[in-house]
Amino acid sequence: MSRSRSESPQEQRPAGDETEAQAGAPSGEGPAAAAGGRRLALDVHGRLRAMILNGELPPGSVLLQAEMARKLGVSRTPMREAFRLLQEEGLIDARPDQRARVRSVDPEDLDAVYGARIMLETLAVSMTAKSFTAEDIERMSDALKRMRGLTVDDQPEEWHAAHHEFHSIATQAVEPHLQRMIASLGEHSERYIRLAQLGAPASWSKAYAEHEALLDALRSSDPAEAARVVARHLARTALSVLADIAPEHEPAATRTALAIAGNGGQ
Repeated sequence: MSRSRSESPQEQRPAGDETEAQAGAPSGEGPAAAAGGRRLALDVHGRLRAMILNGELPPGSVLLQAEMARKLGVSRTPMREAFRLLQEEGLIDARPDQRARVRSVDPEDLDAVYGARIMLETLAVSMTAKSFTAEDIERMSDALKRMRGLTVDDQPEEWHAAHHEFHSIATQAVEPHLQRMIASLGEHSERYIRLAQLGAPASWSKAYAEHEALLDALRSSDPAEAARVVARHLARTALSVLADIAPEHEPAATRTALAIAGNGGQ
């Protein structure tokens, strides 16, 4: 019995991809070639991901695989895999028979991400406070100095790298699997941090004060205070962005996590 059109494997192509002759990998490729292709796809994914997070590809942007492949100087095979990964992360919408687009900011996603961050990072800083060393204090102080010395508008990548390092040191005591979860949530929320910077630039003096307070709590080996500071710090970012983009949305996850981890702070 012949295969119907709807069953044909030729039809199963990711959204946004134009017909491409011989799109599959050449026959005879061994494990080394396959591994190289995977590394290239991950590299392309990382580059596209950075372009979305830093606003170079703003929400609503149409993404054509062929066009992006030309722009980045790669074939469409790794580009298809990169699109698939971006869709899994929720950064793009790529539906069948439609062009892929950068997803708009989703208030429910923001609320869920920050609710999870508050719970996990308060646990992590509480554990870290019990084993913080003089070397850790020096490293964290250095990251904070670099943040203060950088201009977010002119040097966003350097600022965010220092910011990531600061929070990584503050949460370093948990086991690797939890560290990866915290890092993934932190990366996912980077676009929201950028929105907060754009929406309320004057609030960043308060953010630096919160970073200083977190460092002081860790320096004093005070787990409860470290948890309160980081919970309120994260909640303020989430609530600030939500007030700007979706003031009608009730951030239940963020407020519940704050009430639990932040000792009922508002």
